Amino acid sequence: MYLRNNMRNFISLCCLLFIAGKVAAQDSLITNIQSRKSLDLNGKWQYIVDPYETGFYDYRYKELNEKNGDAYWNSGIPANKSEKKEHGYIDKYSIDVPGDWNHQKPEFTYYEGTIWYKKSFDYAKPANECKQYIYFGAVNYRADVYLNGKKLGMHKGGFTPFNFEVPAGLLKDKDNLLVVKVDNKRYADEVPTLNTDWWNYGGITRDVKLVEVPATYIRDFVIQLKKPVNGQAIGKQPEVSGWVKLNDIPASAQNITVQIPELKFSKQFAATGALTQLSFKLPKVQLWSPETPKLYKVIVSTSSDKTEDKIGFRTIEARGPQLLLNGKPVFLRGICIHGEIPQEVRRAYSQQDAEQLLNQAHELGCNMVRLAHYPHDEKITRLADSLGIMVWSEIPVYWTIDFGNAPVLEKAKAQLNEMITRDHNRASIIIWSVGNETPVSPTRTNFMHNLIIRAKQLDDTRLVSAALEVNYSSGKDVNVVDDPLGEFVDLVAFNEYLGWYGGSPDKCRTTNWSTPYNKPLFISETGAEAKTGFHADSLTRFSEEYQEWYFKEQVAMFKRMPANFVGLSPWVMADFRSPKRNNPLYQEGWNRKGLYDDKGNKKKAFYILQNYYKQKSAEALNR
Repeated sequence: MYLRNNMRNFISLCCLLFIAGKVAAQDSLITNIQSRKSLDLNGKWQYIVDPYETGFYDYRYKELNEKNGDAYWNSGIPANKSEKKEHGYIDKYSIDVPGDWNHQKPEFTYYEGTIWYKKSFDYAKPANECKQYIYFGAVNYRADVYLNGKKLGMHKGGFTPFNFEVPAGLLKDKDNLLVVKVDNKRYADEVPTLNTDWWNYGGITRDVKLVEVPATYIRDFVIQLKKPVNGQAIGKQPEVSGWVKLNDIPASAQNITVQIPELKFSKQFAATGALTQLSFKLPKVQLWSPETPKLYKVIVSTSSDKTEDKIGFRTIEARGPQLLLNGKPVFLRGICIHGEIPQEVRRAYSQQDAEQLLNQAHELGCNMVRLAHYPHDEKITRLADSLGIMVWSEIPVYWTIDFGNAPVLEKAKAQLNEMITRDHNRASIIIWSVGNETPVSPTRTNFMHNLIIRAKQLDDTRLVSAALEVNYSSGKDVNVVDDPLGEFVDLVAFNEYLGWYGGSPDKCRTTNWSTPYNKPLFISETGAEAKTGFHADSLTRFSEEYQEWYFKEQVAMFKRMPANFVGLSPWVMADFRSPKRNNPLYQEGWNRKGLYDDKGNKKKAFYILQNYYKQKSAEALNR
């Protein structure tokens, strides 16, 4: 027993050291890709379906040697007519990138496993010394990346960006071979875990680029307004804090220049190594808000590099029971959104997709969206900046994560780090969420608390929360949201489904809510299913009339919520695919809680919530 326990501890320590190295590697993530010189690698990629992972392991199930000709990271083209090759890439088997594989071919609808992707490209090498990186917006779930037969690295996490540096001399002028082994199999010790209520879309689901940067370059920067302290006003010259991260300690002294041309602002800072802290006053700035989503071009440069972004300046804080945007109370008129285009049954990835999703939210009357249950494409957070829609962004720590597993915590931290790193200059994002509906236990609370601590270390200018479950009070009229995690979050958010999971909607008439925490209270989910076109009386489940009644009773309950009630994001904007929803008449593999159906049609309940949001908007204008 002693030896077995010590061996288990040793293995856990090795896993932690390995993952710590992987997490450290994520600090190399390059941001503001849209402002970099890059080669677009999207388009048609050839593929091989490999359910047995024959191209990765030998017949003894050991990873193939990098130079092994049978490995699928090689082209598969025989050197002569006698050489044996049992794989190859041809145009007959091609697939679009970005895009999930599930919707592109009928045989892939339910496929979970490995598919190899291959892209050939030419590259004109620049005259000046530079570095190159292969950048992926997201790959679900595990990606092993090879270039010209050499493995660049491996990444886990299906919804966050990553990049790998290309070794010097590896790129060729012609016929570079980029191969990605994509594996979307689910495991109990991954994030998310085995059990989710959404479709496990596999593939290279977001943009791929070859990014070119100088030898010493600006890897990342943060420029944000400081969060007010002790209720102090923002003032006419709000204080900005942040930092600039270079890829390396510069060989000679360098200055970092920050410019905001519209404000005629320019200031130099002496680089203090790889990370340089920034602090300055910003006069005459117009604050970002849903009513005036003002963005400024911000340019950060050194003697060797320049990058820029469009940034809005605002503050968000929880002060006692109040939620304050730019120092003023705000009510969040939200909706939950999946990163999916239901009418085409696929993962969302394009600018047009982002416009569809946020325009639907805008038509509903929303000033906020909860991007569930994972980080969405960067295009949607950037568009939210422009449209003035506040955002809750979340990592997929969902339901039954293995909370007692230390390596799982490190995987969750890595995804949290990648989510925040990509979007920490997005004014629209006001809440980082560390999870959804996690079952209460001391082990789980410690796990989640660690994520909250990490989020605040990475970004102290925003709120940190999680969507909590409710244990409904049996026979009582007051439900108390007293999850112990409430002590650590900034916003006490909870999911409630009174009238759908247990009882009927009229239960809302006698139900009230409270929390022991002196913090803002937010309903992060509520909803009921309805099949468009199925009409019946309001007592009939899955009818539009039932869903309509549900929201009528919910709205009446919202109107008598306690004073610290600061908003809601009902579940969900549009019907979405889920293997868990198998009623043969009303679901057929779809979660039907959408206010829009899978064809973009509005259900009757849409107008109930829209009318409530119009009332709340009018109240805010008259305040």
